[in-house]
Formats: sequence, structure tokens, C-alpha cells
Amino acid sequence: MRSRVGPRPEYRPDATLLRGVYLPRSMDAVAFAMTTYGIPLLVLATTHSVALTGVAFALEWVPRLGAFAVAGAMVDRHGTTRVLSIASVLRAAVVVAAALALPHLADGLATTATVMLLAASTGVLTEFSYIAAETAGGIASHRAGDQAHRVQSVLLGIDQVATLAGPAAAGLLLERAGTAGLLVTIALFSLLACTLAPRQHTARQTKKTPEPVLAGLRVGWTTLRALPALGWLVFGLTLSNLTIGLLQAAAPVIVITDFGHSSADVGLIWAVAAGASLITVALCRRAIDRFGLWPVGALSAAIAALGCLAVSLTHTYTAYLVLIAVIMAGEGGMTVVLRTLRSHLIPQQVFGATLSLTILLLLLPFPLAGLLVATVPAAQLGNVLTACAVIQAAGLCAAFMRLRTLPALRVRLA
Repeated sequence: MRSRVGPRPEYRPDATLLRGVYLPRSMDAVAFAMTTYGIPLLVLATTHSVALTGVAFALEWVPRLGAFAVAGAMVDRHGTTRVLSIASVLRAAVVVAAALALPHLADGLATTATVMLLAASTGVLTEFSYIAAETAGGIASHRAGDQAHRVQSVLLGIDQVATLAGPAAAGLLLERAGTAGLLVTIALFSLLACTLAPRQHTARQTKKTPEPVLAGLRVGWTTLRALPALGWLVFGLTLSNLTIGLLQAAAPVIVITDFGHSSADVGLIWAVAAGASLITVALCRRAIDRFGLWPVGALSAAIAALGCLAVSLTHTYTAYLVLIAVIMAGEGGMTVVLRTLRSHLIPQQVFGATLSLTILLLLLPFPLAGLLVATVPAAQLGNVLTACAVIQAAGLCAAFMRLRTLPALRVRLA
């Protein structure tokens, strides 16, 4: 005989998060990682051009930045389910169309135009699905209250597992199964993300008079200005992302052209880096419980900055791999802090618009990094990387010195 009746909330939230947030986020994250890291490898494999690889990286990110102005407002207006489903289906259709077309195209302008268009279109669609999945995670974090950093740690862990598996799988598929194998696999994970799309019903989905799309940027900017702790953290991470973007854009060139390794070895670097970041995320969850947000964020920033300064001086594949892992471990810690702070401070009714603006600011350096790889001679990339690492270190130092005086990062969340 049962001693009590009624709901058992300690079990139901886990099941709801698993099916409604974590599973769709996992499928979309794998598709995201394979697209982000696989498309530049595909461009290098089909065009054999360092400059075009950098251009393709920029083309992946420039449309993404434009999509953020629309994506956040669309999520606020139509909800996470519809936006994630439509974006995932369209991404699957685009990559399947490319897989069918590329074998029949002659080498040269037609192939180059196709892979460049593929980079741009998947960039846009990937960001729509990402904003929807991230907003679903933000809603779940908001509902978790003081345990928000635990939800964000799981979400970041999912992203890092996907980043561990995605680049490695993309490199191996491109090497063993060719272009079609890579693109069909991306399509499969996109369709799974659509099938598992979270069923979240919020007040935002029932607005009768939604704001114009571009008004979302103004709403996000107003909210960000009212939250100085979040603003300073975004500032520091934006400068940091210039170096991270340059490392990502230059990786195929450095590993394949300079070090003489294969596309699978490029994927291995990011897989190892994701593993290091995954371990860091698990440690950060406990560290934040004990020490609070600011100490964890400041230590992570120092690790990332020192790693970037060191990687610009290395000349071997093994050292490059180890230092990239160290850098991404530091980035993982800072991302846990950012996501936790974001979920605590941003009001739920404007979460999509503010999330879009913060991510837009964080990603602005990525197309610039692609253009740097496209225009700077390969022999000078090391000097450019050193300069960016110095800017990163200065920016993170300034941001965390300012954050030390703000109460939002001085509290413990346990």
C-alpha cells in the first residue's frame, strides 16, 4: 500500500527535459557541428584552394549573422517547435540537393558556386534551428530557478559531445564515404531534430500583435544595456571569439597544407578539444556551486587567453592539438558562466530577442576570421594569430576586472 498519493515532481522534470529539450538539442547540435566543421573541409577538398576555404568560412557566418535579426523574433512569435522543425527540414533538403548535384557538375565554376551556396544556405538554416533549440533550453533553465546552471551544464555538455563527434565524423565521412556520405548524414540528423522538436507552449506563442522582426534587435539591445554584467561578459567573449574563429577558419589550411595531415586529422583536433571542454563543463558545474560564477569565469578566461598566446608559437601537429584542447577547455568554462548568467538575468518574455542579439555580437568576429584566412598569406597567419591573441587577452582582462565589481557574478548558485 502506498503511503502517499499525488505527483512525484522529482522524476517528471527529468523525463520532460530529456524528451522535450535534451534529445532534440542533441540531434540539432550534431547537425550543427558537422555543418560548421565539415563544409570548409568539403570546400578545400573540392576546390583545393586556401583562399576559397576562407571565403567559404566567411560565407557560412555572414548569412548567419543576418539570420539572427529574424530568428529571435520568429521564435518569440511562432515558438520553438515550429521554427526548429521548419529549419531542420529545409537544411535536410538543401544538403540532399547538393549531394545529388555535385557528382554531375564539372570541376570549376559550377562546383565552386554550388559549395559556396551550400555554405551560405546551411549557415542561415543552422542558426534558425540553433536559436530555437537554445531558446527551448533557456525556458527550461528559467523554470529550473537556482538550478539553472545545472541545466545549462547539460546543454553545454550536449554541444561539446556533438562538437566531439561532429568534426571527427565529418572528416572520416569525407575521407571514406565522400561528399555524398557527409551530406546525407547531416540530412539524417536534421530530420531527427525535426521529429524530436520540443513541444513548448509559452505565452510568447499566443501574442496577437507580434512586434516587427527588426524590432527584436531593439528589444534585445535595450535589455542588454539594462544588464551590465551580461553586457561586459558578452564584450569580453566577442573579442575572444576573433581568435577562436581564426583558429577554426585556419585549421584546414594549417593541418592539411602546413602539417601535411588529412581531413580526418582536422576533425580529430576538434574532437579532442571537445572532449577537454566536456570535462571542463562537468567540473565547472561543481565549481560554480562551491565558488560562484566570477572565480570560475576568470580562471577559464585566463586559461583560454594563455592557450591562444601559446598556440600562435607552435609548429607541430601534436602541440597544436594539445593547445587547441586547452583553449577550448577555457572557452567551455566561460560559456557555462555566460549561459547561466543569461538564463538568470534575461526576462522570459524577451528571451528570444535578447538571446539573438547576444549571439549576434558573439559571432560577429567569425566572418572576419574567414576573410583574414582568405586574404592573409599562409606564411603570415601565425603573426595575425599572435595579434588576435593579444587582443583577446586584453579584452578578457578588462571584462573580468569590471565584472568583479558587479553583484551578478559574485553570488553562489548552489
